[in-house]
Order: sequence, then C-alpha cells, then structure tokens
Amino acid sequence: MKRFHILLLLLVACFATAMLAQAPAPAPKPDPELKKLAVLVGHFTYEGEYKAGPLGPGGKITGEYDGQMILGGFLFQARTKEKGAMGEMRALEIERYDPVNKSFASSLYQDDGSTFSGVLTVSGNTLTWTGKFVVAGKEYLFREPLVLAPDLMSGTAKGEISVDGHAWTPFYEAQYTKTKPAPKK
Repeated sequence: MKRFHILLLLLVACFATAMLAQAPAPAPKPDPELKKLAVLVGHFTYEGEYKAGPLGPGGKITGEYDGQMILGGFLFQARTKEKGAMGEMRALEIERYDPVNKSFASSLYQDDGSTFSGVLTVSGNTLTWTGKFVVAGKEYLFREPLVLAPDLMSGTAKGEISVDGHAWTPFYEAQYTKTKPAPKK
C-alpha cells in the first residue's frame, strides 16, 4: 500500500508539472513605439493644393482622413477620401513598427494604382514620410513632413517629389484639422 501511495504521489507530481509546462505564453503586446502614432487617430478634414509639376497641372483639393489602430494595436490604418480638379481619389495607408530596424514601415495604396512605400519618422510634433512614390509606372522619391500644432488638433503638410534625389519639386501643401474621433465602422 505504501508503494501505491508513492506511485500515486509521483503520478500526480508528473501530471501537475506537465500541466504547468503547457501553460500558454502571455499574449504579445504592441511595441510601445506605436503609441507615437496616436496623434493620427481620429477624423481629420483638410484643404490644400497640388502644385503643377511632373504629375500634372495641380489644383485645389479637399479631403477627409480617418485614422485608427487595428489588429490589436499592432498596426495603424488610415483611409483618405479626396476631391479635386482631377476628380475623387481614395487611399489606404498602413503603418507598422519594425523593431529590427527601429522604424515605422509605411505603405499607401491609391485607387488609381499609385503606391507609396517608405518609412515614417516621428520627432516631437513632426511626422515625416520618406520613400518611393510610384505613379503610372514611374518612380519618384517622396518626402512629406506633417507639422502638428502643440494641441495636436491641426497641422500643415508639405509634400515634395524628386526624380533623382537631388532636385526636389513642391508636390502639394495642405492644412489638416482634427474634427472628432474616428467614426466606428
């Protein structure tokens, strides 16, 4: 009987150890750097102007920008709807934090097939996108600082493009105003 109790005690100990060893790992959490993108969460309206240049004649624009954190806070997503002299344009923007390179990877897709891929840097109240903008099969270098007001409720963006990385041409300028939190969809 004593052997039975010892055997039973060993079996219970082995079973308990096996159960503890199979406890699920804690769920991953978004990198704290992603909190820097909180300034883009919400609903913005904007007015501005495309400048005449290699991408067209330019003209006035108005638009809406809706930003939100998605997929458990691991990604930022924005949707843009813009109207101007060239008609209506829609875009989808995705930002993710790359912990290996310690930077934000940025991608943008427009409904005319244009794309942007690059990085986003955040320094104080200034967010700057730099990378490659592909329009109608032609690649341009692109940079755009968005300078936010101290209250983070408005800002000015000034985009530039370049074909060679040396000479930069103004592409557009816009004034953004945060009007309310992003609507629930």
